Amino acid sequence: MSSKIKVVEKVQPLKQLGGVVTNGNGNGEGYNAVVGDYAYYASLRNDVYCAAAYGDLGRLRMLVEYLGFSLKEPDALGYYALQWAALNNRTDTAQYIIEITNVATQYGQTAFLYYVVSKWNANPDVPDNEGRSPLHWAAYKGFMDCIRLLLYLDANRGCQDREGCTPLHWAAIKGNLEACTLLLQGSQEGLAVTDNSGLTPAQLASEKKHRKIAFLLGNTRRLHEYRSNGNSLLGKLPKLGLAPVLCCVIVVHLMTYINSVIMASNLPKLTAGFGILAWLGVFLSSAGLIWFYRCSSKDPGYIKMNVSDHQNLKEDEPLLKIEANHPALLAGNWSQLCTTCKIIKPLRAKHCSTCDRCVEQFDHHCPWVSNCVGKKNKWDFFLFIVLEVMAMVITGGVAMTRILMDPMAPVGFSPMFSHASTHHIGALTFLIMDIFYFFGASALVVSQATQISRNITSNEMANIMRYSYLRGADGQLRNPYDHGCWKNCSGFVINGYNEDVPIAEDSANSEETGMIQIPRDSNLQNSNSHAPTDINGHIAVHVNSSNTNGHHGPVHSSLQPR
Repeated sequence: MSSKIKVVEKVQPLKQLGGVVTNGNGNGEGYNAVVGDYAYYASLRNDVYCAAAYGDLGRLRMLVEYLGFSLKEPDALGYYALQWAALNNRTDTAQYIIEITNVATQYGQTAFLYYVVSKWNANPDVPDNEGRSPLHWAAYKGFMDCIRLLLYLDANRGCQDREGCTPLHWAAIKGNLEACTLLLQGSQEGLAVTDNSGLTPAQLASEKKHRKIAFLLGNTRRLHEYRSNGNSLLGKLPKLGLAPVLCCVIVVHLMTYINSVIMASNLPKLTAGFGILAWLGVFLSSAGLIWFYRCSSKDPGYIKMNVSDHQNLKEDEPLLKIEANHPALLAGNWSQLCTTCKIIKPLRAKHCSTCDRCVEQFDHHCPWVSNCVGKKNKWDFFLFIVLEVMAMVITGGVAMTRILMDPMAPVGFSPMFSHASTHHIGALTFLIMDIFYFFGASALVVSQATQISRNITSNEMANIMRYSYLRGADGQLRNPYDHGCWKNCSGFVINGYNEDVPIAEDSANSEETGMIQIPRDSNLQNSNSHAPTDINGHIAVHVNSSNTNGHHGPVHSSLQPR
């Protein structure tokens, strides 16, 4: 099957008559303008409001879809195009302005999509003539910010077009791994949906040779099926995590130390001072278990979800599911949208795919404590690993000293090792395992201590090139939350966390481009800036059914897909 759609020229061509260009749109509506005059392009700006006020839908469509003029800016009097249409009872024009979200997603115009939805309560699920919603277009084109905003607005990710394809189908066809990953967040139900030819998104990705996407979709579907069965082992394992395993390892390791090192009858008797040191290791390890429990069971800093029921909203009720004046959205920081929790995340927060919640000051998800490490439990986590490392140092030193002080031990490393493996196998096993655990735990302590001194998280370190708030105006790496080692460490010790300094994330996404402008060429008939539309304002496409698979890709109003 082909993954492209051919554009069908169904509109009348532009005609030039004595310096005036006319265009028939099938409704008897059109517009006249002088071509080649700079004043013509300047005057067209006001025609958006005139076309809306007079109900000239043909002219309005031409200005918005072909010439790329904006509808989100007011005129000199402070009125928007939609207001002019409403004041003059131009229902068709007003409906077009509200439903223009479909065109906005074709061009990746996230800011305009946000504007018409938040300002005018536009429906983000309105399909075109082929049954494709804005989410279909955004998934096909790979406009990640549009996808985030639409999912945040509860757009129907399971909506099928005339070919039976969901947005996930189109993302799989185009080989957009990031779009597939984003569409799977919060819902995996669409993995089993088949199109009209009976193919799932994973099968389509495999057919198109997108192996990474096919593996992702197939593996996600299998895990979802296993986890859906709460009685299966794989269904219960993600909820338990590895915390019980780590707890058992620490307890067994500690009991081995007590029985084979401290209480061993075939080793010299402990002196009072050395005995206190030996039992101090037991105390530190036991205290570490307390902080381990606190870290594992404590709220890491979950941000309250906003998953209220929008289905009960009345049609005339103000839009409640988007914060119209949120500074992050006004600045175009679409990466702060969480499509699962339906919230606008703080800059340092991240959605944990394992816990399925957004965590403030997200550091990492630790499977060994079966919990995220975030703002509210990082102090507990750090104290746990510090106490355990201190216990490892003391108990390891005590075990080594006890083995070396054995009066029956021969001289030399090899003979002594052979003697210990024969007579003190428990103490030797403990020492080897203690050294093994020490290197991993100490590396974690050093890493966490370094990050605390710089007031940066593990997640930020791993994604330092992706987060624009960690870069200065000159593009150089800069941590705006680093107040110096002393202040960072003292604040963490006293409060258990460091407060965030308010800072606006720079919007540097390449998707945030303006509307595509038409070139200033008098020969508009041969320009690629105009594309055919039907009389309803939707894009006219032709499905090439000669291919056996019959899959085609959506095409926006000016560009042919590659």
